[in-house]
Amino acid sequence: MNYRHAFHAGNFADVLKHLVLSRCIEHLKRKEKAFRVIDTHAGIGQYDLSSDEAQRTGEWRNGIGRLMGQPIAPDAEALAAPFLQVVRGLNGNDTLETYPGSPMVTRSLLRPQDRLTAIELHPEDGQTLKARFAGDWQVRIIALDGWLALGAHVPPKEKRGLVLVDPPFEKPDEFDRMLEGLSKAVKRWRGGTFALWYPIKDRGAVHRFRQGLRDGAFGEGVDISLFIREPSGPARLDGCGMAVVNPPYTLEAEMALILPEVGRLLSEDGTARVSIETF
Repeated sequence: MNYRHAFHAGNFADVLKHLVLSRCIEHLKRKEKAFRVIDTHAGIGQYDLSSDEAQRTGEWRNGIGRLMGQPIAPDAEALAAPFLQVVRGLNGNDTLETYPGSPMVTRSLLRPQDRLTAIELHPEDGQTLKARFAGDWQVRIIALDGWLALGAHVPPKEKRGLVLVDPPFEKPDEFDRMLEGLSKAVKRWRGGTFALWYPIKDRGAVHRFRQGLRDGAFGEGVDISLFIREPSGPARLDGCGMAVVNPPYTLEAEMALILPEVGRLLSEDGTARVSIETF
């Protein structure tokens, strides 16, 4: 996929990922007991939408730009509010200049008792991430292959929390690695929630991945997908998904309220193309 996130920050795929992430975190916050979020492929934390990379593609304009710039139904707006407040908090006026990566979304939503472990293998990105959270005792930055974290860093000492898996999909075996890593992690931490982002390009690979989720005995799950156009071929990202194992019991109903509104705004023709399926 040759994915460099600075080119795609704030696009429709990020919006879906961060809406699901924020709803999972908000559910965890319903109990006073501390929790930990483990981000296996963390990136640099936040992105400059005025950078050459972001301006070259302009994908954010049809992603977070549309969601921030147009009204949505009140019920959906209330559920999206925690995520949108994070975005607004990074942008001091009406102009969108900064987009939060998953570590920044997570950190902004944590309570004092909660923790974030952000894992990033790329040396330069890891240093950028470490500098961004320097002195923040609630955040731990680790230089490690994110796939190894699914065995080495679960369960966390809090015994409550979420693992976000958002690999770059630069290699053809990422779907297989995701299923293998999930299998190891679930055996070690049955009580954890695992949220896995994936692109919908190679329909055969996506079908096999979804079948693997059904056949893997991982426990209950929900598969959430969003398309911005009709399928146009394997070279183009028409849609993406979030597969959530052991999801909050509220997630399916919440996304049923949010997704039609988000799909309508972010699609190329105003048609909501969304799907929510259990496995």
